[in-house]
Amino acid sequence: MRIHSLQHVPFEDIGSMAEDFRRRGYSLTTSHWYSGDAAPAVTDFDALIVMGGPMGIYDEAIYPWLAAEKILIKNAIDAGKIVLGICLGAQLIADVLGGKVTRNAHKEIGWWPVTVQPTAQDHPIARILARYPEVFHWHGDTFALPPGALLLASSEACLNQAFSYGDRVYGFQFHLETTPDSAAALIENCGDDIDGSTYTQTAASLTASSERFAAINRAMSEVIAVIFGGELPAS
Repeated sequence: MRIHSLQHVPFEDIGSMAEDFRRRGYSLTTSHWYSGDAAPAVTDFDALIVMGGPMGIYDEAIYPWLAAEKILIKNAIDAGKIVLGICLGAQLIADVLGGKVTRNAHKEIGWWPVTVQPTAQDHPIARILARYPEVFHWHGDTFALPPGALLLASSEACLNQAFSYGDRVYGFQFHLETTPDSAAALIENCGDDIDGSTYTQTAASLTASSERFAAINRAMSEVIAVIFGGELPAS
């Protein structure tokens, strides 16, 4: 399988997913928008991963590549490609599917649980989240659920945390791919977001436990198996 990722800033890549794809033998390419990369053709990939970033999805005047990115995401969905959006990426997918993106009532930064929606409890992604309810968050915006999408999970601070649109398009407001190194990079580059508000945890607490990262990365591996398929080789 040919995986293509869209990266918005140098410090937010696909994290633990890279090793999962490598072990499955999938190819991986990336558009680094911040470096001026051009958009790929939809025929160049089988699956698209849209990553996070500190910008807002309506900031085309500052980041003009956002307009091209939205067109690419819409074309990929229309072409039946697998599309996964994480954080900003989920907001971009929601937007192109008709779900408005706004400021959330709270910043949500740190380790907070998500709760599976009763109407989605039999969905394979929801079953994974039910086993790994504590996930990593770093966001201030939120998306409205797009028409036709299924809400999979919510948190106390943010109603719309994960959705599926059919069986090939997914949006996660939270992060399962974050590693200790990528969390440290977020703190270094976006640490001003940690303002002591109700749902923001301290920088020290974010990286205090390697076991937390190992758990969400295991969850990410299970999610990859559902969304992207492919068996991992025996260890």
